[in-house]
Amino acid sequence: MKRTEPRFVVCVKNKDYAASLELRKLYQVVSDEAAEKLHQIRVIDESGEDYLYPEEYFVTVQFPSRRKKQFGAPPPSEIEMKDFACGAPPFPLQTRCLSI
Repeated sequence: MKRTEPRFVVCVKNKDYAASLELRKLYQVVSDEAAEKLHQIRVIDESGEDYLYPEEYFVTVQFPSRRKKQFGAPPPSEIEMKDFACGAPPFPLQTRCLSI
């Protein structure tokens, strides 16, 4: 079985899914080729389970290679965008910052 690096996205829209998706939160993607063909994306949501959502609800996040190992450690549902970005649009959050 081919091993792939974890992939992450940020939620930018949650219409009809407010209980399952938090805006500006980082989610881990679960690979699903069939879903991609239907313009859907499978993420581990607030329930801790993976579900399909419209791909336009998310923006892909890419981290520098020297930081990628750090992002695989905590459960993805506990990682929030505020832990990684500060003050820079489109996520003007003034909390803990990580130098990337």
